[in-house]
Amino acid sequence: MPLPLRTGQPAPAILWFASTPGRALLQSEQSAVERALAERPAQPWLWLAPLPPLRPAGRRGLALSPCGDGWRGEVSCSLPLPLPSEAFGTVVVQHVATLDDGGRALLEEAARILVPGGRLVMFLLNPLSPYRWHWLGHGLRASEPLVWRRRLRAAGLQPDAVSDGIGPRWRTEGDLREQSGAGFRAAYLVRAEKRAMPLTPVRQARVLAMPQGASAA
Repeated sequence: MPLPLRTGQPAPAILWFASTPGRALLQSEQSAVERALAERPAQPWLWLAPLPPLRPAGRRGLALSPCGDGWRGEVSCSLPLPLPSEAFGTVVVQHVATLDDGGRALLEEAARILVPGGRLVMFLLNPLSPYRWHWLGHGLRASEPLVWRRRLRAAGLQPDAVSDGIGPRWRTEGDLREQSGAGFRAAYLVRAEKRAMPLTPVRQARVLAMPQGASAA
């Protein structure tokens, strides 16, 4: 059996993204990743990718990929991330959330570092796509969007009701088109927002006016 990484994915699972079908999928997602990173230019972003990513020029943020028992990139670290709370406008999690604990620790960290109103964008493999035959046997896991929306809510994030299908259906070539709903695309993306808890005003007791001449007894 392959030696498992502390991130929960065996080494071949990570290496699959360096294969021809894996790179075709990442190429299909690149435009969507860059759009997500550009959504909040006033705040830095965090991008967690399966392979060392090419960070967009002129934008503030950290790009990390799995390495051994942690992450590498501009910083080398492990969970919990050595990053300040409520400091990032966007977190992109690209195919690295399929951990042994269902991604719980990673999602909780994403919720912690996001500013109120910040967005988490997750790219996930679609178990209903014919493309799954390209990753079969490589140790990769895939779950339907409903499962991840439930996990996002458990981490304190509010997911969008509809996911977007992305990537090819079977051919190992890039496909930049996106669609509403996962469909049979190789992957899908789920967006979630960190919402600040609203203050609930105390409702004043209603005072009933007494008719003139009426007794209060």
